Amino acid sequence: MSRPADYLYNLLPATYRTRDAEQGYPLRELLAVMDEQGALVEANIDALYGNWFIETAQDWAVPYIAELVGYQPVHDAGRPGSGPGSAARNKVLMPRREAAHTINFRRRKGTLALLEQLSLESAGWEAVAVEGFRLLGWNQHLNHPHLDRGGTADLRNGPALSLLGGPGDTTAHCVDVRRPDSHRTTGRFNIPDISLFAAPLVSHSITDAPACCVEKEGSQCFTFSVLGHDTPLFTQPPDPSGAGDPALHLPQPVSRAAFTALVGRHPPKARASASYLGEGKSLAVTAWGWRGGARHDLVAADVIPANLSDWHAYKAPRNKVLIDPERGRLVFPAGQLPRGVTVGYHYGFSMDLGGGEYPRQTSQPAGSAVYRVRKESPRKGEFGSIMGAYGRWRKDRRTPGWPMAGVIEVMDSRAYEERFEFTLAQGEYLQLRAADGARPVLRLLDYRVDQPDPLSVTGGNGSRFVLDGLLVVGRGLVVNGPGARRGAGDGDDPTGGGELCDVTIRHCTLVPGWNLDCDCEPQRPDEPSILLDGSRAAVRISRSILGPVQVRRDPDNGQAPMLALTDCLWDATDPCKQVLCDEVGGTAFSSLCVQRCTVIGQVCVHELTLGEDSIFLGELAVARRQLGCVRFCYLPLASRTPRRFNCQPDLVQDAARAAHPGNPADAAAAAEREAMRVRPALSSRRYGNPNYGRLAAGTAAEIVRGASDESEMGVFHDLFEPQRAANLRARLEEYTVAGFSTGIIFTS
Repeated sequence: MSRPADYLYNLLPATYRTRDAEQGYPLRELLAVMDEQGALVEANIDALYGNWFIETAQDWAVPYIAELVGYQPVHDAGRPGSGPGSAARNKVLMPRREAAHTINFRRRKGTLALLEQLSLESAGWEAVAVEGFRLLGWNQHLNHPHLDRGGTADLRNGPALSLLGGPGDTTAHCVDVRRPDSHRTTGRFNIPDISLFAAPLVSHSITDAPACCVEKEGSQCFTFSVLGHDTPLFTQPPDPSGAGDPALHLPQPVSRAAFTALVGRHPPKARASASYLGEGKSLAVTAWGWRGGARHDLVAADVIPANLSDWHAYKAPRNKVLIDPERGRLVFPAGQLPRGVTVGYHYGFSMDLGGGEYPRQTSQPAGSAVYRVRKESPRKGEFGSIMGAYGRWRKDRRTPGWPMAGVIEVMDSRAYEERFEFTLAQGEYLQLRAADGARPVLRLLDYRVDQPDPLSVTGGNGSRFVLDGLLVVGRGLVVNGPGARRGAGDGDDPTGGGELCDVTIRHCTLVPGWNLDCDCEPQRPDEPSILLDGSRAAVRISRSILGPVQVRRDPDNGQAPMLALTDCLWDATDPCKQVLCDEVGGTAFSSLCVQRCTVIGQVCVHELTLGEDSIFLGELAVARRQLGCVRFCYLPLASRTPRRFNCQPDLVQDAARAAHPGNPADAAAAAEREAMRVRPALSSRRYGNPNYGRLAAGTAAEIVRGASDESEMGVFHDLFEPQRAANLRARLEEYTVAGFSTGIIFTS
């Protein structure tokens, strides 16, 4: 707890404080100095006391406490370090929760519940453990039948067939003699086998968001995603109502079979399962003005699961709605349409990246004026539109003494279709952000015929602009420089002919390709997500997903503007397209810094100050190679860069050539084979897919553990998945009962 002001001074008798006030408070000033030092000593004592307990100890003290109970860290995952940026890695290498539960784990050694808890606490993955012998096909003794054990496959039982190979599998299998922890091909079905199904993906929620009407298919066709693309709906773990349903224990896609419940007899009728549909569950749908009411929350009896791969394969009967959870599609009756549809659902992704409702830290300058926006039913003091709040801030700025920093905070996950044009005067600061737990969508439409309608930002000297937690679709962001505003008189330009100081983008998604088709194909793959139109502003982007960046150079611009990307997925939609260039496809006049990013596309830049722990799937061409360096990155062979350090495929090629001294032909062939072996492959290159940007299974270890701290290269570096997997394998070997083996099976 923080000490109150004048803590020691207030302990003095009132007579001394009265005399001190008569003399100008010299005693209070003396005690304030003593109080400051006393607070430091007291804080140090509290920290030392906290370090006695694993729950409150500082990170550096956790290994010492763990050693007291005999906890041994996994050295195969690397050793904890003390360098910059090592705090997150140390938490993975020395899990606090696992160390705290060491004694409890030893008492429960060999139980399935313990193996599942180990996965969560040592690797951070939800998991389900399945014993292989329970699914073996064998002749049971008539006096001791096990009716719950696996039976032969029933080809008429669709839900059971859909669970084959997963944690909910109930079908009998033949004996598999391969070991579940084999480094080659894994086995599952044998007496000593245990399979641990772990889910590396995370279910992210979207709450009370508008569904997208796919008008080209029909006014009755909707998608859960506001972008109009297919997205598999995920479960929401843990679900208290699904205690007996293994399909609800893991964050994984909802299958049509699992979403289907059969009711009645002769013949049974299909409807949605109440375990998945409803408020606070995996998905929820509200139809406004449907069936004669102002609001209708769909229940299981209102929904028929269907395969909507073809929109028009099925027609919804009256008072029923068709839902396909594998594609995230809805179809209403053609003659019974709602006035509007809002949905809540979960989508799968690897980490907190781009615009989303996940928790994130927000900050603004002290004394900032905050304006809150809510599209539907704004409360007192809130605005119904973003530009309405911006106009009020511009009006308030004319008041003498009003703060120069303004924050526009969007409180819901609705879609905002407005003309977003922001102009900042000299020294002003404007932040447009989503509230914690919200993911608003900025839909940039084609309002004007004779000119484009992007999200436009213009500023004077020393002004700053921030985007935080938003999803931008339909157009890109344009940062205007002085050259883009020429022709206007100084009286018409509130910026005074100045220039923005910097633009910050964090936790945002600027949809690559501007918009998506139903199959996640970008509609405008050649259009940039960000255009620097003659601007010298520094652009800093972190924890975001974005498309190409174009730099339109001002003839009078003598200094290259800075473009810094950290923990980003930078996607030109194809490795052969340009992700950074000027307006004609040439070299962008910019100073680039890339850290822990996955770059899909070619980069043509003036200078690269630093490239670190990143994957470049397209060629990297740097004009000024005397400055900067590239370290612990993957680069295509034809790249032209500054000096490199520990980059691939340079390392494997040098090793291959060294293995064939005196034989240039064999050395060249071996180097080419090694370069092909370590080339990264992504599970998906399409935004909207749950595996978007993830390294594919079988990627070379030089990439998976090729970063500067032995984690994987690219945007998912901070997940430390190699370290998590090594931790979990070591713990499974330690806590699995003697004679048994446990193997890890990733569900996605």
